[in-house]
Amino acid sequence: MKLTVIGAGPGGYETALYAAKRGLDVTIVEKDALGGTCLNRGCIPTKALLAVSDTVKTIRDAASYGITVPEGVMADFEAAFARKDSVVKALNSGVEYLLSAAKVRVLRGTGTIADAHHVKVALSDGGSETVETDKIIIATGSEPSVPASFGYDGERIITSNEILALNTRPASLIIIGGGVIGCELAQFFARMGTQVTILEMMPHILPNEDRDTVRALEKSFRKDGIKVFCGKGVEKLEPVDGGVTVTLSDGNAYTAEKVLVSTGRRPATRNIGLENIGVETDRRGFIPVDGYMHTCAEDVYAIGDVVPTQQLAHVAAYEGFVAVDHICGDLREADYRAVPGCVYTNPEVATVGLTETAAEAKGIPVKVGRYDFMGLGKAKASGHTEGFVKVLADQNDVIVGGTVVGAHATELLQTITLAVQFQLTAEQVGHTIFPHPTMGEAIMEAVHDIHHLSVHKP
Repeated sequence: MKLTVIGAGPGGYETALYAAKRGLDVTIVEKDALGGTCLNRGCIPTKALLAVSDTVKTIRDAASYGITVPEGVMADFEAAFARKDSVVKALNSGVEYLLSAAKVRVLRGTGTIADAHHVKVALSDGGSETVETDKIIIATGSEPSVPASFGYDGERIITSNEILALNTRPASLIIIGGGVIGCELAQFFARMGTQVTILEMMPHILPNEDRDTVRALEKSFRKDGIKVFCGKGVEKLEPVDGGVTVTLSDGNAYTAEKVLVSTGRRPATRNIGLENIGVETDRRGFIPVDGYMHTCAEDVYAIGDVVPTQQLAHVAAYEGFVAVDHICGDLREADYRAVPGCVYTNPEVATVGLTETAAEAKGIPVKVGRYDFMGLGKAKASGHTEGFVKVLADQNDVIVGGTVVGAHATELLQTITLAVQFQLTAEQVGHTIFPHPTMGEAIMEAVHDIHHLSVHKP
């Protein structure tokens, strides 16, 4: 069976590899670099940059570990970006190798759906080719969404695409939007020496996170000199000499050399031929699908940022696997019970399932167990005492959510994610042996705390 995947982001290329391993004859179409936004202008480059700024912080805190370093240690902005580019290039090559090894045919160009069994590709090096196929998976991803009134110019008023391609460090930066991308980039630039201001129209940054999580991150931001203003919308942006002035709805104005617009992303569903197969998007541009990622068009599926689910790389890949399984005759519906969300700031933030704040807002009765890293031997020994673990259980003791804030939070979350996914009880997880000394012991203590049995908590 022939499968054509349009888009080679993490959703697309992982889907293509999985389909090839399941015996399908796969072609993947990509107009840009392999790996899509995540690898080239998103997840990976930002993590590479954050690794630099985190190292800067570690060096500056070296005295607390009994280490003396020369005064005036400075971060090299250009070198940090060169390292980022090197990481991205290596991973690009890795994706290309994997696709080649799996015998996935890669077509470089822009794919348009001609009908449910033909994809026309305008090749990047000229000419065109029409691919005949049995099934199609749309994985074209998303692009930054910028309000027309903001006057985006790609130079002073920019998106994540441009900020990750800068040659020099801006002296000052305003970030409109305090979501995941805005917070991560704010901390990197602040630690590299840029004066950073975040403007968020919601009551607080990371609007979907637990209130205790937000307090912990705001405390860290204050230490980094990041200014945060919430609760007011943007009225206008005006280019001025040497920068841009942003005026809020309350009349307050802020000026910086550059303004990063980080107000969300929109699905890349325009001009891909949906009208040729009778597929209509919703008012936001998303493609409706069923539990198997199947569109209303027979033999056409859609995954990732083009469908109305969480815009996360790991969700896109998961949805691709669900679609391929359906194509191969396995009826496995997508299950979003345990979708992990990660913010790679310092401290890291990781959440799965319900948060305490969301449970209260929805009137869902839960039992909450909490343990602060301050009480852990490993945390004290390593100097990573900032943060906490929260675990939520329902009235039947089933774990329905959890939050980790602190060092390695995005790695530690997986234990709670498995518990939520397989509906384990707090008692079951509490009877599990956790190694000592580890940061993961905070999860054990939080689970025990649900029953008021945390022995290391007064």
